[in-house]
Amino acid sequence: MTSSPRIPAIEITGVFGTLLKAISRRMFGQVPEGAGVMWHYPAVLKDSMSFGRKVDSWNRLDPNLASFAAMAAAGAVGCGFCLDLHYFMTSNRGLDAANAREVPRWRESDVFTPLERRVMEYAEAMSQTPPAVTDELSAALLANLGAPALVELTARIGMMNMTARGNVALGIRSQEFSASCGLPPLASPSADGVASA
Repeated sequence: MTSSPRIPAIEITGVFGTLLKAISRRMFGQVPEGAGVMWHYPAVLKDSMSFGRKVDSWNRLDPNLASFAAMAAAGAVGCGFCLDLHYFMTSNRGLDAANAREVPRWRESDVFTPLERRVMEYAEAMSQTPPAVTDELSAALLANLGAPALVELTARIGMMNMTARGNVALGIRSQEFSASCGLPPLASPSADGVASA
């Protein structure tokens, strides 16, 4: 991963820019560098944010499962910004931040239920190129979640892939949101398969 964005961030200006900076500072304590990168074409940023708010309003999938799936997809794609942001948001929304911390090493960790593991496996399978979702995995999730929640899960993972792949391509990296609010660092899998903090 590059140490700085591939497109330099620019100053965020105008009425919407002022609002964006105020909301970012209130939510994260800072304005993400990626916002300055995306500000080169504000319409893309605005539309992405609008769709993100709509995704956040979906409610057929358990919020913890939605968070774990988004983080697993972000990890599979390699988007440190997305992974850290979702860990931060999980904590701010009162969800299971202790388990969210373990998502990067979910296969090695013993904190997840079979359903949570299946959801993260699905997120990773969808995030591969080409996608590697099996009929068996889909059938198991359909039985566990029902059709509306499985449709939502699939759409959330697709949205995360769009966002994560764009961030990676642009060189947008983690802003350390979780560290700024005192969360322990995300766990990381070791090369030899032994979990580490």
